[in-house]
Amino acid sequence: MTRSIATALVLAALVAAPATADTLREALVSTYQANPTITAQREALRVTDSNVAIARAAGRPQVSGTAGVNQDLTRTGGGNGRNLSAGVDVSYPLFNGGSVRNSVRAAETRVEAGRYTLKAVEGDTFVEAVSAYMDVIRDRAIVDLNQNNVDVLNTNLTATRDRFQIGDLTRTDVAQSEARLALGRAQLVSAQGRLTASEENYRRVVGHRPGVLAQPPALPPLPQTPDEAVQIALVYNPDIIALVRQERAAGYDINIARASRLPTLSAIGSGRYTNYLGTATDQFGPFASNNTTSTGVGVQARIPFYQGGLPAARIRQAQALQGQVLEQAIGTERAVVATSRSAFATYQSALSAIASNQIAVNANMLALEGARAERSVGTRTVLDVLNAEQELLNSQVQLVSARHDAYVAGFQLLNAMGQAQADILGLDGGPLYDPLGNYRHVAHNANDWAGDPNPKPLATRTVLPAEEPRTTTPANQTPVTGPTR
Repeated sequence: MTRSIATALVLAALVAAPATADTLREALVSTYQANPTITAQREALRVTDSNVAIARAAGRPQVSGTAGVNQDLTRTGGGNGRNLSAGVDVSYPLFNGGSVRNSVRAAETRVEAGRYTLKAVEGDTFVEAVSAYMDVIRDRAIVDLNQNNVDVLNTNLTATRDRFQIGDLTRTDVAQSEARLALGRAQLVSAQGRLTASEENYRRVVGHRPGVLAQPPALPPLPQTPDEAVQIALVYNPDIIALVRQERAAGYDINIARASRLPTLSAIGSGRYTNYLGTATDQFGPFASNNTTSTGVGVQARIPFYQGGLPAARIRQAQALQGQVLEQAIGTERAVVATSRSAFATYQSALSAIASNQIAVNANMLALEGARAERSVGTRTVLDVLNAEQELLNSQVQLVSARHDAYVAGFQLLNAMGQAQADILGLDGGPLYDPLGNYRHVAHNANDWAGDPNPKPLATRTVLPAEEPRTTTPANQTPVTGPTR
């Protein structure tokens, strides 16, 4: 499967979602726009973008000015004097051993790595969102199944008591019905608790409480073999690509460290103005000028002969850091291979479980109908019917869970293959974040006085009005407030 075909299939699958309820696409759009994990990673990329401008600044001219007023307190050989002086110094690096060039390359390469890291974070967060979405659908279905089971058991208990009153059944039958109803109610409460946890997790990831959720669209065709899945993942997984860029940047860092052993050459210029504030004749004689100016240009070289072993230590440090990144790349590659194969196996097993559980549900429905019919003629006991109802409930829950597991595993496989990012999913909730926009804004900026407005959080808070802290707090406690908006 080529990347272009896979992209089109993912987009087509998501477009197919119904519009009668909150859809998976809408959940992913909300996650993309306002999930704090994604928005924080965008800010981290902006930090990396600024490193390019910082690296470029080292190769640009440096201009500084000085000014001062001086008053002599004691002086031999002449009168006390005072002066006002001002000066300007200019330096321009002509040669620095390649450190600036390699610093810029390292910064630019880390920007590329940061962009792929952002894609990886998007994909991982989308997996969280899909899992949260499917958890709510699964747990709501399980609650409904358990609620229906409680209703059926309650009806059975009423019928059993009525038949006990007329002597058709025994006290044992009533006790069995009561016990099974109590067990059903306990299962319902547990299922409701899991649903509450799933809904709160959905609110955490997506940014709002789940409404009525539509069934998700079908996943695109996935690879037929785990080997094919791994092959795609090793080429397109953004974590792997990011570490390849990080390793390349670490190589530039070694060159930067080596440059510290080489000479540097700079062009310099200076200008000075001094006003002796009427004291020139007292200090230098009757013909001295009260104002003096001077200018000069030159070339300055710095040749390091011995630095106490500092360059060698920095080189070895940079080499070790590159080795660390190389090892991390192998670790990430292992993780991607394992994730791809695990997701593929989970997906395939879940598909098999769906087929088997569907058969089990159909068979248990027939068995329950038969048990009820046979109980009416006296060939089955109340316990037989109760057991048939429990078997049906179990198979229905397992079917719902298998469908959940298959979808989540399939999306995890898409993410491992690098096909679960916003640009591939084609989210249409507004313009996608453009990492190049901030890069163009800051990377070549040479203005010392440029700046941006103070940041404000882009992620949405999920605190409800009823959950807001009280305006008054005990004297021994500090009020808790949310982020500055």
